[in-house]
Amino acid sequence: MTDTTRESRHVSVRIAVPMEDVYAYASDPANLPAWAHGLSGSIMRSGDEWVAESPMGRVTVAFTPHNALGVLDHDVTLPTGETVHNPVRVLRDGPGSEVVFTLRRRPDMTDADFERDAATVTADLDRLRQLLE
Repeated sequence: MTDTTRESRHVSVRIAVPMEDVYAYASDPANLPAWAHGLSGSIMRSGDEWVAESPMGRVTVAFTPHNALGVLDHDVTLPTGETVHNPVRVLRDGPGSEVVFTLRRRPDMTDADFERDAATVTADLDRLRQLLE
């Protein structure tokens, strides 16, 4: 049996805005360029896909269907063809919310790459908080 266990890190931010409002904004792919600079400088719908210009090059992004559970998972297909699954949740936190992004270390990532990725996700979530509060 092959060991497929990878390191994960949960990056989160608390937002003083109701969960439903955070989810409504963050689940709209057209809003990604405003807060998710690590993923998207621009994004447009192309058929059933969303195509983003990102720091990694042109990527396609597939989002989980809209739901009442706060699930914002999305798969990003990189220019190399590799698809990266990104689990994201918007959780109710009293009158506010918490957004939790599970960052998974890809097999080819160095420690520095993983730290840089975590810093990018942290900055993106903080930008989301600033936009919504």
